[in-house]
Amino acid sequence: MTGPSRDNPLPLLRPQGPDGLLFEGPEYRYTYVSTLLDDHEESNPLVIARRTSLDEMDIPCLVTLKQVTTPAGEERRDRAIEEVQLATQLDHPAIARVYGLEIHQGEPFVVMEYNPGIFLQTALETALLQGRTLSPAYAVFIAAEMADAIHYAWNSQGEDGQPLRVVHRAIHPMQIRLENGGRVKLLDFGMAYSQLEGRTRTLSQRLRADPTYAAPEVMRQEKPDGRADVYSLGLVLLEMVSGRYPLDPPDVAMPVGESPAVARYNARVRAERASWASLGELADRILHFGPEDVERVARDVPEPLKRILHKALRPHPDDRYPSGGELRAELCAWQRTQGKRFGRAQAAAELRALMRQKPSPQDTRAFPLERGVLLTPEEAETARRKGRG
Repeated sequence: MTGPSRDNPLPLLRPQGPDGLLFEGPEYRYTYVSTLLDDHEESNPLVIARRTSLDEMDIPCLVTLKQVTTPAGEERRDRAIEEVQLATQLDHPAIARVYGLEIHQGEPFVVMEYNPGIFLQTALETALLQGRTLSPAYAVFIAAEMADAIHYAWNSQGEDGQPLRVVHRAIHPMQIRLENGGRVKLLDFGMAYSQLEGRTRTLSQRLRADPTYAAPEVMRQEKPDGRADVYSLGLVLLEMVSGRYPLDPPDVAMPVGESPAVARYNARVRAERASWASLGELADRILHFGPEDVERVARDVPEPLKRILHKALRPHPDDRYPSGGELRAELCAWQRTQGKRFGRAQAAAELRALMRQKPSPQDTRAFPLERGVLLTPEEAETARRKGRG
């Protein structure tokens, strides 16, 4: 069976008829509410839908539907389904619940809880357009919640009592949801790795991870553990407090053209998720990103917080925090030294303040895919016309 690719995209979820029906599964009907995210690179949108029980036993609720990317081949499809089934066993307040899998027109869709709020990427881009960053306290609050989530994923047990040993492998600002009420949720374990026996193996020539925030050992295709997610979270925290994507700081001249090492990597390994640079180029940047780079990007970060970043971003796993729990403990200890409590109420207040000052549509042309938050000129015009109607 053929899966999504840039040359062969899968059809998007679209409402059928005036009632907005998307499709019916064996137990639930899904009707369209709105599009949350348009991902034109992957032809893989996020759609908010209303889920209604066919036997009317459950109260209707809002969910998020995402088409599961399944590259060609039965083995890869089986692995994608395994990952959804694995994610249904994760139950933590900082992890978005995965309810299960639905098959529509022969293609799998993951059904997840819907979290009213915005993606962390949208918050970062909103702050960037305002010439600022998130406050250090808010950034550390977000990172501490995520550290708790990755610690749980690595140490949790399945229904049979076996340790799940789950590594997310795709921690990224678009996989972190900031809820309006102050909660933070880690999304989408569709790239997850687990050490459970019997799992379908990823082919050695295919990188199953988000290469833009991957740990060095993931890029080397070594067997990862929970410390790989510590590294990815460290990159996200560094971006939050610096306002810069760590692997592409504007004051560093990047070489023109493809080096022999980059060419060899690109010839040997393929990504399962598209990115803005070649896989070999990203691997080269990650494998050469060291303490001096952390120091340069974090030059304006308070020294105690900078020390945490240095430890989370050590190139070798043995030199990092051994678990998300230990990273969280240090982040919380830093928060306590600030003299002011920062919890969900403060997080919700900062998010509201950030979005009250969001830029005009004319300033957002190059910014996020999230729909209806930072309005593009086209979205603003549509809203204006609806208002007149």
